[in-house]
Amino acid sequence: MSSEKRTTETPISPPSETPPLRRSSSGLSEADARTSKKYAAFGNIPLSHAPQGQSSRWDVLTDKLLGWSVESRGILPVPPEQRTDPQFWKVFFLWLSANLNILSFSAGTLGPIAFGLNLKDSFGVIVGFNVLGCLLPAYFATFGPKLGLRQMCQARYSFGFYWVTIPAFLNSTTMFGFMVLNCILGGQTLSSASIAMASDGTPAGGGMSWDVGIVVVGIVSLFISFCGFRVLNLYERVAWLPILIVYCIALGVSGKDLISSSPALPEHGSAQQILTFGASIAGFVISYCPLSSDFTSYFPPHVPGWKVFLSTFAGLFLPTVLVQLLGAAFATALLTNPAWTNAYNSAGLAGLFHIILLPAGPGFARFLLVVLAFSVTANVAPTLYSFSLSAQTTLPFDWIVRVPRFIFSFVCTAALVPISIVASTRFYSALNNFLGLISYWSACFGAVVTVEHLVFRRGSFANYRVEDWDRARRLPPGYAAILGAVTGIGIIVLCMDQVWFVGPIAKTTGDIGFEIGFAVSACTYAVLRGIEQRIAHR
Repeated sequence: MSSEKRTTETPISPPSETPPLRRSSSGLSEADARTSKKYAAFGNIPLSHAPQGQSSRWDVLTDKLLGWSVESRGILPVPPEQRTDPQFWKVFFLWLSANLNILSFSAGTLGPIAFGLNLKDSFGVIVGFNVLGCLLPAYFATFGPKLGLRQMCQARYSFGFYWVTIPAFLNSTTMFGFMVLNCILGGQTLSSASIAMASDGTPAGGGMSWDVGIVVVGIVSLFISFCGFRVLNLYERVAWLPILIVYCIALGVSGKDLISSSPALPEHGSAQQILTFGASIAGFVISYCPLSSDFTSYFPPHVPGWKVFLSTFAGLFLPTVLVQLLGAAFATALLTNPAWTNAYNSAGLAGLFHIILLPAGPGFARFLLVVLAFSVTANVAPTLYSFSLSAQTTLPFDWIVRVPRFIFSFVCTAALVPISIVASTRFYSALNNFLGLISYWSACFGAVVTVEHLVFRRGSFANYRVEDWDRARRLPPGYAAILGAVTGIGIIVLCMDQVWFVGPIAKTTGDIGFEIGFAVSACTYAVLRGIEQRIAHR
């Protein structure tokens, strides 16, 4: 890490026995760029804190970890010489595995169960709002190969060095919330797999508790995330296949029980129901925009942006829509199927899966439940990986880049498991409220970053000075970004429709918060950023 102070534009020379640390165009000091070549294949950086010529126990441990392909790099920019992974299609499989899990299924069930929408309306909302929600994450993924910056570090070029800590904190909170929901669902499914279930949907007593299942899911996810980008990509490349097979079996053995409509649901949903469910569906995928370039920063700069965009969009859209449609279909049938209703009331979504798979055979059904339970690790692992990067950006200190990324994964998991256990009894209310809320701030964030790139950077990555990524005085002040986002959130309050609050506009229209928030934030930021540039000249 460069020893220059953040408040100066030229480096201050260190003691004479140490050569000055000059920055390269990649944003790394020349010393870091040289010494990191040993681990370039894994995107690692030197972590030594001991005096020159000496090695501490920490250095020995980290050297062993780096030798095992564990990635230590955090938010330091990835220099062009390390952006060498030409397999840009990997990002498709990463998102495919991450979104083919049972949390996507649970989001689809919200239409009939939580919002009272019939199957046709639920299908329309799921397809339409996912198209909107996937656009921003897919677009932001194209920034990674061009700049080598993690998403929250790239956001410094609009929010500034210090103010970006606010969206970074919100992003960390959002990802933590997603991981909690995944751990709860995975733990409940593991618990259901440990007990027998009667054909009428009555589960037997005993078996593994939810708490133990949550701990198991958390530990497995930590291991995958701990190893870093390389292992994560290998896992995500194959994790989708067994999950897809389970869904196909579920359709094969219980598809005959699906119905196109239910007398318990209205023939036509109201605009308020449709838009509020749409906000939850959009929130499921739009929340990926503050982290999408975290997984593309090792791709070469010459990779065409449209290929990265399409790979990301397809990886997000296809599994999310297909599994959510499946969730809506089974939830509609649930309302008129006494056995399914009994299983759902007894053991939640895990019980519903159990009764759906039961015709395949009691023992085989429990095996399939185990596969489904571990499907959440394909989502938790990359989220945990990205959480560690966002958490580093939340702490605007020079030394933070020297903290290995996997340390944050350990700390997060230590908090994740107990919080998931506490929240496990209120899964559906937590899911409904959480998905609606995260779409709001993500839309405002996306609006600011998009306007900065298209308007003030003229859509050109050449207009970013990557070497200034951690220089507060070279980055925008960030006041325009914060005011633009806050203005958008202020309008959102009037347009939001949640269980605990309904805005005056939403009482008539339904939840249109994230759409209006995006538009207002974009317009406000465009005006304020122009003023900010004239005053601050940066």
